[in-house]
Amino acid sequence: MAATLAKRLSPLLRPLSAALRAGTPQLRQLSCLLQPSPPPLWSSAAAAVRAPLRAAVCQTPRCSILQRVSALVPCLTPQSCRSLTYYSLRKGKRKSIKSVTQRFMRLHCGLWIRRKAGYKKKLWKKKPARKKRLREIVFCNKTQSKLLDKMTTSYWKRRNWYLNDPYLKYHDRVNLKV
Repeated sequence: MAATLAKRLSPLLRPLSAALRAGTPQLRQLSCLLQPSPPPLWSSAAAAVRAPLRAAVCQTPRCSILQRVSALVPCLTPQSCRSLTYYSLRKGKRKSIKSVTQRFMRLHCGLWIRRKAGYKKKLWKKKPARKKRLREIVFCNKTQSKLLDKMTTSYWKRRNWYLNDPYLKYHDRVNLKV
């Protein structure tokens, strides 16, 4: 509680403490009012509770100006982003994100397929049924497919004909409305 109180009050008390250090007569009178009076003997338990709180209020946390301002302005906090290159330096062309082309496969109908997460991790402690379930290939949903289409170029969206393609029956959607 004392820490949160100190965090909330420190920006308010900083200008006041700087002005008190300046030493104008009006502020000296104010500082006399702000100084704590010695507590009576019967309230020693209350003073023991108030002392850490008073110390926390008087201390100003030492943090950079960016940390103080970033809490107030949400746009200064770092945003997550895709490393998508719109214009390459060499030819000025859009570039695909390599991790997308390595992890996902695009079917000709526009759907994307992927392996389940964790299919290679800590296999020694997974039961055979779970390992089999993780080896399965699943479809990405509509929003994920749209995002993956934005992250790749037209080269990855063209139709490829492979010999003995295991995904041949999935490339075209049958009896499904697009």
